[in-house]
Amino acid sequence: MSASLYQRLAERVGTWRDDRYRVERYPTIGEILDWAKAPEGSGFRLRPPQIRALETYWYLRLVEGTPHIFELYRRLFPKTADLLSASGVSKDAFEKRDFDLDALWEAITNDDDFAHEYRLESLRETLTLDYASYILALAMGAGKTALIGAIIATEFAMALEYPDGPFVQNALVFAPGTTIIESLRELAQIPYDRILPPRLYKPFAASVKITFTREGEKDIPVIRGSVFNVVVTNTEKIRIQKETIRKSDIGSLFAPKQQDDARAEIANLRLQAIASLPHLAVFSDEAHHTYGQALDTELKKVRKTVDYLYQNSPNLICVVNTTGTPYFQRQPLRDVVVWYGLSQGIRDNILKEVVNNIQAFTFDDANTDQFIRHVIADFFKDYGNVTLPNGAPAKLAIYFPQNDDLTELRPAVETALAQLGLSPALCLRNTSESTQAEIDGFNRLNDPSAPHRVILLVNKGTEGWNCPSLFACALARRLRTSNNFVLQAASRCLRQVPGNNRPARIYLSADNRSILDRQLQETYGETIADLDRAKTNTRNAIIRLRKVRLPPLVVRQLVRTVVRKDVVAEPLRLTVVYPTAESGLKKETLTVAKQQSTKQVLRPVGDAEIIQETVETVDLYTAAVELAATYRLDLWPLYEELRRIYPGQAEIPDSVLPALKKQIEDQTRHYEVREETVERALALVKPDGFQRHVADDGTEFYTAEISYPIGREHLLASWKDWQAKADGLGFHYDPYNFDSNPEQNFFEQLLAHLKQRPADVEDIYFTGAITDPNKTDFYVEYKGEDDQWHRYTPDFIIRRKDGKCLIVEIKSERERAHPIDGENGRKAIATRKLVGLNPDRLKYEIIFARADVIGHEQLQPVRQFVEK
Repeated sequence: MSASLYQRLAERVGTWRDDRYRVERYPTIGEILDWAKAPEGSGFRLRPPQIRALETYWYLRLVEGTPHIFELYRRLFPKTADLLSASGVSKDAFEKRDFDLDALWEAITNDDDFAHEYRLESLRETLTLDYASYILALAMGAGKTALIGAIIATEFAMALEYPDGPFVQNALVFAPGTTIIESLRELAQIPYDRILPPRLYKPFAASVKITFTREGEKDIPVIRGSVFNVVVTNTEKIRIQKETIRKSDIGSLFAPKQQDDARAEIANLRLQAIASLPHLAVFSDEAHHTYGQALDTELKKVRKTVDYLYQNSPNLICVVNTTGTPYFQRQPLRDVVVWYGLSQGIRDNILKEVVNNIQAFTFDDANTDQFIRHVIADFFKDYGNVTLPNGAPAKLAIYFPQNDDLTELRPAVETALAQLGLSPALCLRNTSESTQAEIDGFNRLNDPSAPHRVILLVNKGTEGWNCPSLFACALARRLRTSNNFVLQAASRCLRQVPGNNRPARIYLSADNRSILDRQLQETYGETIADLDRAKTNTRNAIIRLRKVRLPPLVVRQLVRTVVRKDVVAEPLRLTVVYPTAESGLKKETLTVAKQQSTKQVLRPVGDAEIIQETVETVDLYTAAVELAATYRLDLWPLYEELRRIYPGQAEIPDSVLPALKKQIEDQTRHYEVREETVERALALVKPDGFQRHVADDGTEFYTAEISYPIGREHLLASWKDWQAKADGLGFHYDPYNFDSNPEQNFFEQLLAHLKQRPADVEDIYFTGAITDPNKTDFYVEYKGEDDQWHRYTPDFIIRRKDGKCLIVEIKSERERAHPIDGENGRKAIATRKLVGLNPDRLKYEIIFARADVIGHEQLQPVRQFVEK
């Protein structure tokens, strides 16, 4: 069976990644993606699925050239059988059109009966698009809004870096409803400095303008023809459909007979404003509203709007759709270029686990109150004392089909709370009939002090609701017209947060269980069994600094600096550069003719023709400004020099600038690399790189989030459990997160040795897990096999009271000959160079463990250091 489009693309993107995102014409994209994967310092960073989606997007843009989606299919699946399999065309359908590909595509596009018979409606949408349109399918909670922001930010940064390049300079973000547009306000709050490198972030931040459309506005407040706008709007406010313009938008200036024309005019004003923006990209959040279940109704309205923009905007570059539900009536949408499902999110610890926590109940409507009481009692039994690290208590959402159902069953909720000794005031209702106080309470649920624990919902709290403290969802009655509502409701409680290891829980009736199972299959190709089996591969935890003011490690280091050579700077002297004589296109006319002297059959006819193009020019002052900024020269002497070599000319051809730059470089390249040994105080921990907190008593403390594989959970060592062994040593942060059994065993054996035979040891620090340069200065740099510089932080430092330190690295015996990590690897060589500069202060030992327990004889060098 052929791979799908997104699987084949993932292979190509992986190869591109291994090639360090090489794009000869636009190398800055590699700089951006490298930074986005690992920005310096602590704080927000894109998650792995967001990075994969961002990589795929840029692969499509720069390597494949932003192809139409079906052209992409043709490129990636050159064999007919693979192409048909990947696009979902059965052998019977192909046979029905006599195995003629052109006839097949024609039938899918124009024959309604044929497309319906072979379930090819979603492929029809792919074939009939006139522009590049891609779907990024990421499960709920994977961060689709932040991904949209990352794509926009990186596009704008590339446009600023390459003004003449094919990059997006304006973005329109569609939202299908008021809840979604509220969630999209996150676009204004994303820390874009964690997505863009510093040199690109500053011009981006100074240029971007984000506009959220408001009710009652007849126009969109952007300057027509301007750049670097992000316009966020509801679908209803922008699409071509005059019926969506309300009377309140028109006012009382028009007679009833003129109101229809006024509605159309207002719709056109909004569209004209968007259409005037050059280099436009359209982003559709929760795109299943325009693809999925609404394919035959809503899609046509929104698609008509995008078609209008394609036909009327200066340049619609592409359309990007994000969704967690990329299916239409069990047909996978064929524009999907990235896929990240629920079970993947659980395995990657982006979503909470539900292992053995999806509970289905069989009961009739007369016994629903019993179900409700059980849910309340069960939730508070298992989650009553569960909180997030910020103190927010666990919450339960109960979904009802109609307001009448909520009204009927609310007494059962309140009775169950009273039986547990809890106040009915823990309940909060949110429906279309809610009061302003209830709406405000719902919007404050993420506040740790919010009093509500049980949220009663009707047609609310699905898409766009991000409530990390929601740990359980219950569907009270069978939803007769679910339209993916069961899936949306049941998965609301899966959003993961750092510091939480408690699985989520879903309570369902047996009827809703079958609906959820079907919708999982339709949407993700997964079953409840798949979801139930999915276990996280990683865990998150919070570490806390116990010893904040550690004495620094004072060492001598070799510092390399680039300095200007001691030469007398001569005045800049340039020579005139002329454009090449044959600038333009060279045209040859060829004919097909067999030749005796060669196997070639194409023969030139007549002379080559040069097709001259308009020469692009730049005025002298602008050229001087650019050259002065590039080479940090004084502007006016450079400007006068250009006037000298181009007398009487106000402008010069663009094409001469590279040669002028070469002349400047040759005359100003007076730098050399110098090395000197300096003494530095290296901070083992830097509190400013951690998150600062103030306790109720006014004391400060510092924390950070860590992530570790679930299989290494036993390697977490907390001060509380180890304090008898440690006897005051170690644990400058808590817990220690060892990477291997030998590391933990080494620490344990060393503590035991010091307890039996005290020595002049000041302290022991496990340093191998904190490598962020914002959190520690203790690292050495080495050049990797990729010829790039990397940081390496050894595992332990043992500091004696006389100031001498032993640096210890624990490695597996099988790594002894490794070119990077081995006994004579690049990390060890770099560390020995540091020790060589500090023979009176530092020693370095590598212990190659042959098992989980460090051998007694292997500890001898460490004991000798301690006992001196």
